[in-house]
Formats: sequence, C-alpha cells, structure tokens
Amino acid sequence: MEDTIGAPGRLTGELLDSAVRYAQERHWDVLPGAWLETDAAGVRRCSCGSAACPAPGAHPTRPDWSSQAGGSGPAARRMWQRQPLASVLLPTGRAFDAIDVPEGAGCLALARMERMDLPLGPVIGTPARRMIFFVLPGATAKVPELLARLGLTASALDLVVRGEGDWVVAPPTRVGAGGSAQWAREPTALNRWLPDVEELVSPLAYACGRDAVAARGR
Repeated sequence: MEDTIGAPGRLTGELLDSAVRYAQERHWDVLPGAWLETDAAGVRRCSCGSAACPAPGAHPTRPDWSSQAGGSGPAARRMWQRQPLASVLLPTGRAFDAIDVPEGAGCLALARMERMDLPLGPVIGTPARRMIFFVLPGATAKVPELLARLGLTASALDLVVRGEGDWVVAPPTRVGAGGSAQWAREPTALNRWLPDVEELVSPLAYACGRDAVAARGR
C-alpha cells in the first residue's frame, strides 16, 4: 500500500470498495473514521486536528460513533461517498471480538496454530507492529478466566481483548506515517466461521509470554 501515498484517487477507491465488501460479503458493521490530511508544509496530520493524536487517521470522529456504524453494502457506499478519505474501522463486540497482541508474538502464535491445524479467522497486521486475531463475540468475558487457569493475566502478556465499545482498524487504512493495515490472513470463504477464543488463547498466551521474556532480555 505504500504507493497509495501519491495516488489519493486509488486509495479512496480502495477504502470505499473495502468498506462495501466487508459489509456486503462478511456482514460486518463498518464505520468511517478520521483520515490523514496534508498541510501546507507537506506534513501529514490527522483530520481531528490534534498534533498529539495517538492514532492519526484511524479513530472514530464523534462520541456517538457506535450508533453511526452500518452493516449493509449500500449504507457503506453512502458513508464513504460522503467522505472518501475516511478510514475503515470495524466495531468489535458485534460480529466478532478481537485479540490484539504484539507482532512478534502474533507471528509465532500464527505459525503454531497452523501447525496444530487450529481453526483461524481473519488476522490483521497493523503499522504499530500489532497483530489482531478475529474470534467469536464473547471473548472479553472469557479471556480473564482462561488466562487465570494458566496462571497468567492479560496485562502481563500485553494481550488486549477488543469487544463491545471498541474497534479495530481495517485494511487498507493508513495509520499515521507508519503505513497501512494489512491482512496477515485475508477474509475468505474458508474462514467465514470464526473460532472461539478458547481454541486460540493457549498458543497466544504462550507466544506473548515468550515475547515478553525476549523483550526484557533486550
């Protein structure tokens, strides 16, 4: 997606097409978020106007954002036709929850899951070097107890569960100067049925634990 910086028309077309596809083919609610603008000095800034924005170009633009999300192709098309540069956000806690882990841990866990032939849903890689695993809704209630059985906590592992009231940024959205969100595992007919978090939490916890130990040793 790096070449889209100089091709705004192409990027806006990809944003609209992606939003419509997520809503129409996956029946996911989609939400247009903030976007990146270029000022007179050529600096790319978030449309929210905050110089300290923690997620430039990739966050909701209003406090009642949850009620603004739409889950149909025509609704998505209308929203992005009104603001073609809007980021594509996917509210969690509806069609799916999401497990957000460091990139190193995510890659390790993904490899282990594939070797174990575990069911996997879509997985996003973000410019912030995070990986986001899609699971069935309800993960926010289950994960603390599942980790406690392993003698672990989410905060100690840098494992974040995103459920109701939260969102994830979806490809091909650009986030600040870091690049675009990308699919590590694209949505396909084969992963339409999402796994329960119970099936993934053990390899994710193991990988996050190893990543945390490695980070302390650096």
